[in-house]
Amino acid sequence: MIERPDPAGCPAPMTRAGFLRLAAAAIAACTLGGRALPSLASPAMRTRPIPASGEALPVVGLGTYQGFDAAPGSAAYAQLPDVLRALFAAGGSVIDSSPMYGRAEATTGELLAAAGARSRAFLATKVWTRGGAEGRRQIDESLRLLRAGPIDLMQVHNLLDWRTHLPALRELKAAGRIRYLGITHYHAGAYEELAAVMRAERFDFLQINYSLDEREAERRILPLAAERGMAVLINRPFGGGGLLRRLRDRPLPGWAAEIGAAIWAQLLLKFVLSQPAVTCAIPGTGRPEHMADNARAGAGPIPDPGFWRGHPLDP
Repeated sequence: MIERPDPAGCPAPMTRAGFLRLAAAAIAACTLGGRALPSLASPAMRTRPIPASGEALPVVGLGTYQGFDAAPGSAAYAQLPDVLRALFAAGGSVIDSSPMYGRAEATTGELLAAAGARSRAFLATKVWTRGGAEGRRQIDESLRLLRAGPIDLMQVHNLLDWRTHLPALRELKAAGRIRYLGITHYHAGAYEELAAVMRAERFDFLQINYSLDEREAERRILPLAAERGMAVLINRPFGGGGLLRRLRDRPLPGWAAEIGAAIWAQLLLKFVLSQPAVTCAIPGTGRPEHMADNARAGAGPIPDPGFWRGHPLDP
């Protein structure tokens, strides 16, 4: 079965907050960076609800690892306003960063502030350190660098010292400094511990790796996230990049057009999004054309998991 837009070509109904975010994104697409912009618009991106609140979240976002670790004045940095513009033009909003990503938090905060585009973004970052005092220092620094007001999502990365950080994060959420709490991992070897933590505590979000060649999460972690009412962000949807490199010289299957995939990146993202527990995929990039291509995977038909049994892919 393939999930298709309604006859008017619209995605599933969205909340008022989602509508306002999408409207703001259209404005941002015309103004980000203060330049006249060529059209990067795609058909409307689908959204899925955050179980904890019902807030609609666009299904394709942006990871900032490596791509946003760029110095002002560099050629790489000069491309990044257009990356954000491509995200917003397609109706996306999720931007995931981390203190471990070099300048990524600072770059994200600078560019959003320069464009007046903070309200268009759903900002996620992480705490990844030991000790309560150092954790609070790191969180305060992320707030400063992202210029965020409240951060939309703060995640305990790789479960590092999560028992220490979780009470502090709950206090910050109650104080309005963060909106949602989450945990992350990127390696199947940690799934046993991850599942135990998911059962023991309440979190709003899980961020986990999942791709055509890293499918372990679909057997236990994704069903458990659905059971526990957790939104799911997917990192490494291209298997860390190696998967795309292996596939790029192969022709797309003839049936790819049935689900609106024109390139391998879109086909791989639609594979990830076919899992109903997945809320948003966050492929990383520092190139505007890649952001626009990735975002198009969030529009049009999205198959269900059973589709792939009749349309197998060999990674």
